[in-house]
This record gives sequence, C-alpha cells and structure tokens, in this order.
Amino acid sequence: MLIDAHQHFWRLTDRAGYWPPPELAAIYRDFSPADLVPSLRRSGIDGTVLVQSLPNVADTEYMLALAEENLFILGVVGWVDFESPDVPACIARLARNPLLKGLRPMLQDLPDNRWIERSTLDRAVKAMLDHRLRFDALVLPRHLEPLLTFAQKYPELPIVIDHAAKPAIAEGIGDPWFSDMRRLAALPHVHCKLSGLLTEAGDTRDAETLSPYVRALIELFGPERLLWGSDWPVLRLAGDYPGWLAMSRGFLAHLPVDQQAAVFGHNAIRFYDLDTGRVAKERR
Repeated sequence: MLIDAHQHFWRLTDRAGYWPPPELAAIYRDFSPADLVPSLRRSGIDGTVLVQSLPNVADTEYMLALAEENLFILGVVGWVDFESPDVPACIARLARNPLLKGLRPMLQDLPDNRWIERSTLDRAVKAMLDHRLRFDALVLPRHLEPLLTFAQKYPELPIVIDHAAKPAIAEGIGDPWFSDMRRLAALPHVHCKLSGLLTEAGDTRDAETLSPYVRALIELFGPERLLWGSDWPVLRLAGDYPGWLAMSRGFLAHLPVDQQAAVFGHNAIRFYDLDTGRVAKERR
C-alpha cells in the first residue's frame, strides 16, 4: 500500500495575509481533492495524510470535513494554540473525530527559535498523549537543538520531522544539520519525512544534488523511521508529483523490497495509526 504522508489543501479566501504570495503563481490558487486525485491515481497512491497549513483551528475543522468526504484522506494533522488556557478542551473536542492523527505548531514561522522548550506547552502535550496524537515538527535547522530538548522531555510522544528540517541544500551546507539530526535520530520515538527536499534545492533539482541528504536520512533513521511524502501542492514550485515519486524510488532502489514498502507506506500507516479500511471502501 502506497501512502503519501504529507500533502495540503487550501482555499485562498482563508489565507488573507498568509503564505503563499501572489508571485508564486504555481500555487497561488485553491487546491482541493479534485486537483490531487488524478495524480494519486496515475501514481498508484492509495491514501494520504492531510497536513495543516494555517495557524488556526478553523483550518483543522475544514480538513477534517474534507477527510470525512474523501476516503483517500486517511488522516489529518491539525493545529491548535498550544499555549491557550483551554487547549486540553480544544484537543479533546477535535480528537473526537478519529481522523485527527496529529498536531503541528508552525515552528518555522515563530520568532522565538526556542519556543518548543517552553513549559507552557506541557498541558497541550499531555492532552496529545491522552488522545494518542502525534507531533509533526515543522522546523528549520536552527530549531533542531531545541527540538532535541523537547523530544528528550517527552519520550512517549511520537514525533516526525517534516521535510527533513529543510536542510540548506541550495547552499550545500551539511552541518550542523547532520550532527543535530543524528542526535534526534538516536531517540527511537523520532521519525522523519522524506519530503520537501526539491523545494530546498534551488536551481539544481536533480537526484545527484539531493542524494547525499537522502543517504544521510537513511543512515540516521533507517528505512523503519522514514515516511515518504509529496508536500503537494508546494511541490509544484520545484517539480511534479510523478517526477518526485520516481526520484524517490530511485533513491531507495538499493534497499530490499520490504524496506522500500515501509518508507512508501507501511511506516506512515503505523506511525499515524491509519485506517486502511477506508481505501477498500473507496474502491468499491
């Protein structure tokens, strides 16, 4: 079973003042399930994980509604205000929908690089653990050291690093990204998404440029803790869906078939506890 562990939908009417700007013409429009389904079918993708892209609960509710209507959406990673006084109640309400699988604060956009270390997040994390939710870490390399502190504090919280923390591929910088990722990968509850790398590669979006970073991820996390994702429609800024999938398959072609299957689906199913029965219902 092939699972895209990271994709988005959005409506521009909801995004006034938020990214993307109009000059990013390839993604400055609405994106709905109808726009993605043809690519999923051509690529043989069985299901997806829909991830938040706005820092408000209304976006999470919108995504959950889409998931209820579209059986290929197997799970949703939403957003809450982690420091709100009523965050436990908010998480409990959203988690009544079994399609909510995780939460993601938009760490890369916060002015405080060490926000993730605040003790004011404790109530939110406790509520996540109570409701068996996962933590998606939308981080840049400068956030990896604080993320390590967070991950060490909460060893029972499943964590996945989105887009491999967006290494500076275009600048060819490997450290301290590599050493910081090594420390995080040493923690068994930390996973990583093989996604978003094309858009960090600047003008050299080829397998030769990306392969050292992918090899590093395989070395650090192993095929057991890597989850493949498209990051569609952001992917459209750098490539297309079948092209990124084919390139990713090439990166992993040397691995045994069962390990490839883990990265391209089984790990996402296990990490997010996805109900694959929805796929069978969609095919009827």
